[in-house]
Amino acid sequence: MTTIHEIEQAINLLAPEDFCALRNWIAQRDAQLWDQQWESDVRAGRLDALAREALDELHRGQCYNRLIH
Repeated sequence: MTTIHEIEQAINLLAPEDFCALRNWIAQRDAQLWDQQWESDVRAGRLDALAREALDELHRGQCYNRLIH
Protein backbone atom coordinates (compact mmCIF):
# COMPACT_ATOMS: atom_id res chain seq x y z
CA MET A 1 0.00 0.00 0.00
CA THR A 2 1.22 3.46 -0.88
CA THR A 3 1.59 5.95 1.95
CA ILE A 4 0.12 9.42 1.97
CA HIS A 5 3.63 10.83 1.80
CA GLU A 6 4.35 8.84 -1.36
CA ILE A 7 1.07 9.98 -2.89
CA GLU A 8 1.89 13.61 -2.07
CA GLN A 9 5.30 13.25 -3.70
CA ALA A 10 3.74 11.74 -6.83
CA ILE A 11 1.15 14.53 -7.00
CA ASN A 12 3.92 17.13 -6.83
CA LEU A 13 5.40 15.61 -9.99
CA LEU A 14 2.19 15.85 -12.01
CA ALA A 15 1.90 18.15 -14.99
CA PRO A 16 -0.62 20.95 -14.40
CA GLU A 17 -3.26 19.37 -16.66
CA ASP A 18 -2.88 16.02 -14.87
CA PHE A 19 -3.13 17.75 -11.51
CA CYS A 20 -6.33 19.44 -12.69
CA ALA A 21 -7.75 16.08 -13.79
CA LEU A 22 -6.85 14.57 -10.42
CA ARG A 23 -8.43 17.48 -8.57
CA ASN A 24 -11.65 17.02 -10.55
CA TRP A 25 -11.64 13.28 -9.86
CA ILE A 26 -11.14 13.89 -6.12
CA ALA A 27 -14.00 16.41 -6.07
CA GLN A 28 -16.30 13.92 -7.81
CA ARG A 29 -15.24 11.11 -5.47
CA ASP A 30 -15.77 13.33 -2.43
CA ALA A 31 -19.27 14.24 -3.64
CA GLN A 32 -20.05 10.57 -4.24
CA LEU A 33 -18.93 9.61 -0.71
CA TRP A 34 -20.92 12.52 0.75
CA ASP A 35 -24.05 11.38 -1.13
CA GLN A 36 -23.59 7.81 0.09
CA GLN A 37 -23.23 8.98 3.70
CA TRP A 38 -26.25 11.26 3.37
CA GLU A 39 -28.39 8.44 1.98
CA SER A 40 -27.22 6.10 4.72
CA ASP A 41 -28.03 8.68 7.40
CA VAL A 42 -31.49 9.28 5.91
CA ARG A 43 -32.27 5.54 5.73
CA ALA A 44 -31.11 5.10 9.33
CA GLY A 45 -33.29 7.99 10.53
CA ARG A 46 -30.32 9.98 11.84
CA LEU A 47 -31.69 13.17 10.24
CA ASP A 48 -35.30 12.78 11.35
CA ALA A 49 -34.95 15.04 14.39
CA LEU A 50 -33.38 17.79 12.29
CA ALA A 51 -36.14 17.50 9.70
CA ARG A 52 -38.82 17.73 12.40
CA GLU A 53 -37.12 20.77 13.93
CA ALA A 54 -36.92 22.51 10.54
CA LEU A 55 -40.58 21.78 9.78
CA ASP A 56 -41.64 23.00 13.23
CA GLU A 57 -39.75 26.25 12.68
CA LEU A 58 -41.29 26.62 9.25
CA HIS A 59 -44.81 26.15 10.66
CA ARG A 60 -44.08 28.70 13.40
CA GLY A 61 -42.88 31.16 10.76
CA GLN A 62 -39.37 31.27 12.16
CA CYS A 63 -37.43 30.29 9.04
CA TYR A 64 -37.44 33.74 7.48
CA ASN A 65 -36.48 35.48 10.73
CA ARG A 66 -33.57 33.11 11.29
CA LEU A 67 -32.21 33.92 7.82
CA ILE A 68 -32.41 37.67 8.43
CA HIS A 69 -30.81 37.65 11.87
